[in-house]
Amino acid sequence: MLTVLIATRNGGQTLPRVLQAYTSLVAPSSGWKLVVVDNGSTDNTRDIVHWFRGSLPLTYMFEGKLGKNAALNTGLPQLDGDLAVFTDDDTFPSADWLIRLRSAADDHPSYSMFGGVVLPRWQVPPPEWLSYVPPEPFFSISNPALMEGPTAAGTLFGPNMAIRAEVFKKGTRFDESIGPCGSSYAMGGETELVLRLARQGHKAWHVHGAVVEHFIREYQMDKSWLLSRAILFGRGRFRLSQGEQPAALPRWPLLAAYLAPRMCRRIVRIAGAWLTSNERKLFTAHRELNYNWGLVIEAHRMHREAVCSDPQALETKRYLAKADNTS
Repeated sequence: MLTVLIATRNGGQTLPRVLQAYTSLVAPSSGWKLVVVDNGSTDNTRDIVHWFRGSLPLTYMFEGKLGKNAALNTGLPQLDGDLAVFTDDDTFPSADWLIRLRSAADDHPSYSMFGGVVLPRWQVPPPEWLSYVPPEPFFSISNPALMEGPTAAGTLFGPNMAIRAEVFKKGTRFDESIGPCGSSYAMGGETELVLRLARQGHKAWHVHGAVVEHFIREYQMDKSWLLSRAILFGRGRFRLSQGEQPAALPRWPLLAAYLAPRMCRRIVRIAGAWLTSNERKLFTAHRELNYNWGLVIEAHRMHREAVCSDPQALETKRYLAKADNTS
């Protein structure tokens, strides 16, 4: 038995076609169920899910707290069987997707995490300039060079990954401080989990035959959207670094000073690329600048979180502020 878990928020545009694709899945002989957690949708998501109840082994849940990881945590108690499969509300599975993941989990009992292939499904043909945008962080597209076998945990992506249910039955949960949450957040919700599990000794396996297609919308091929996403990516990388390699990047406020020369160089490159009309260099330099700016933003946010969670530090800060006002 395995359970597929999807968190969705206002997925009315893609969810009907995705769930229709699920009706064509080849069911594993051991059985499966689908849990859809509605993360405070304001569209017709609830009606769409209920409409498919007659054709899918489906459970609907509602989580009003905003955040994809909050929704996933709400769905975890509904897990049945020994394998939890995670995907998105805009991801289309191949017919043998679950069969492939089931077989990999059965054939490799010493591995706890499994990731498959994520291909793009473009809403419109992508422009030529998109070829110099890294597809992995921006579109959650897997590296085509990956082959069947052991892999690094960081190669697993949210649209296509499976984790043994035993991990969650022992109390592991998603970190709700990271991952999609409105329009402003630190990217990397699923990545944080798999990296954390890897540090605990869990191993990952790449399942080359388990294929899904991640829907890429037309507006996601707009340069302004991609540059905004670079900030979210930078924010995520800083937060992830504090769990993975705390010494890799200095904390606030040293990070601002550490990155200042690098950001200045990016600004100079932007100016040079603009003067020479080099579109590729202009976009790349702007993307790198936004990524570094994202690092600074998240360092500052984590500093504030630490202060607010430490009563003594917060009281000291209030005292100093009061002293400044008095003087």
